[in-house]
Amino acid sequence: MSKFNKKKKGMAPINTASLPDIVFMLLFFFMVATTMRETTLLVKNKLPSATEIKKLEEKRLVMTIYVGAAVEDEGNKNGDKIQLNDKIAKVSDVRNFIYMSRKKVPEDEQSYMTTLIKGDQESSVGTINDIKKELREVNALKVTYATRPAAQ
Repeated sequence: MSKFNKKKKGMAPINTASLPDIVFMLLFFFMVATTMRETTLLVKNKLPSATEIKKLEEKRLVMTIYVGAAVEDEGNKNGDKIQLNDKIAKVSDVRNFIYMSRKKVPEDEQSYMTTLIKGDQESSVGTINDIKKELREVNALKVTYATRPAAQ
């Protein structure tokens, strides 16, 4: 007579053959759907509207200067603040910012670099002019202004 083994009761093993496919599909989804944050805004930045707008092509050749009232000083009117990268700066710091930005780009592409001024619509023209004077001193003559499309 032969002996028969009784089947053990419990859960059957889970097939994990498709698990890598699912993991890579999720990884691909998050890589496509995620945007990288460039800069944390420390100044108010409601852009003025304009009718004639042209999009900048080469983003890596753009140096961005933010101008506006400080976010932390909402009730306090201390004038416009300038933000370079992730810190509040003075007008005299613009020159050093341009030099440091130029070092990150190959020498043959430095002539194509553009300075983008993202000024709040409530910013004073005097602050923008002071920035433009500093830009002239370092021969950064390609200046553009960020705007939003005008409502039609």
